[in-house]
Amino acid sequence: MNPAHRLVCVLTLLAQDLNNMIMGVPQISKEELKAQLDADDGSGPIVVDVRLKYPYEHSTVKIPGAIRLAPQKINLSKLPTDRNIVVYDSDPEDIVSESVVAVLNKRGYRASSLTGGILEWMTAKLPTEGKHAPKQAPPKAGALKG
Repeated sequence: MNPAHRLVCVLTLLAQDLNNMIMGVPQISKEELKAQLDADDGSGPIVVDVRLKYPYEHSTVKIPGAIRLAPQKINLSKLPTDRNIVVYDSDPEDIVSESVVAVLNKRGYRASSLTGGILEWMTAKLPTEGKHAPKQAPPKAGALKG
């Protein structure tokens, strides 16, 4: 990504964050989400993981049933409009998830941000499921020699 494009992306996120602070976005607590997921009557929320690339790729867990959407390229075709959507990230301040929620709600979805994201979920020892994370290849013989 060239520096000008990166700057545009950062400024866009900052503008969205400022708008979120002014307008606010719906929030859901980990306890509320857990109760909704446990109800298991088919009407529970769609859980969406919008962690940034590095935290997502190097994590081995996600909230059960969560679908992955890259925050920079939200593919709305994967999201139903007739169900609630809960979005989470790995930032305790929920910056990315709140930005995504604001965009979704502007487009007619019923979305909320999981307060504290995956970190609070895991700290509370709530259920997670495994996901693939890349493994670092071992160094080639002799590669570590000065």
